[in-house]
Amino acid sequence: MHNTNFPLERCDGMTKTRTGLGGLLAVGVVALVVAGCGGGSSGSSSSSSGSSGSHTATSSTLTAKSTSLGTILMTGSGRTLYLFGKDTGPKSMCSGACAANWPPFTATKKPTVSGGASSADISLIRRSDGKMQVAYNGHPLYFYSGDSSSGQTNGQGLSAFGAQWWTVSRGGLKVVAKPSSSSSNSGSGGIGGY
Repeated sequence: MHNTNFPLERCDGMTKTRTGLGGLLAVGVVALVVAGCGGGSSGSSSSSSGSSGSHTATSSTLTAKSTSLGTILMTGSGRTLYLFGKDTGPKSMCSGACAANWPPFTATKKPTVSGGASSADISLIRRSDGKMQVAYNGHPLYFYSGDSSSGQTNGQGLSAFGAQWWTVSRGGLKVVAKPSSSSSNSGSGGIGGY
């Protein structure tokens, strides 16, 4: 049996050389390790915590749901959607660290609607990274990484990255009400224009 050198590359970029039959076995082990190292870039999964860069949906539902803030926009799974006060028109001003904290709601096609949300108000806008972001009434929509479960509105009224963040009314306006334990749903009081 002749001696053959096998260069092996690990996940950390280091290279090591193995020889002979042991090297052949190591190649198989390394192939498994490398497969495990690079498997996270498909972008098809999204965590419910909102801590990843964006949330992509191929055919998601955008719905208007009644909350302590009034009737606001959420995804069909109950994730609250926000608008960013710094956005001007249908252009996102949130990228980098901003988008890590406020992941954009991205989609490959327009979401379906329910709960009185308007299909005519939905559009897709191209972000600087090339992804398509869902917009409602001209406002790019975002999630908040601090909302760890459906129905939470922890981002309501926060000031971050140069402007305030607001939930969005069924009519596409910012909601400036503060969350309360008792829901009045009067529909007036806390909803203002944008």
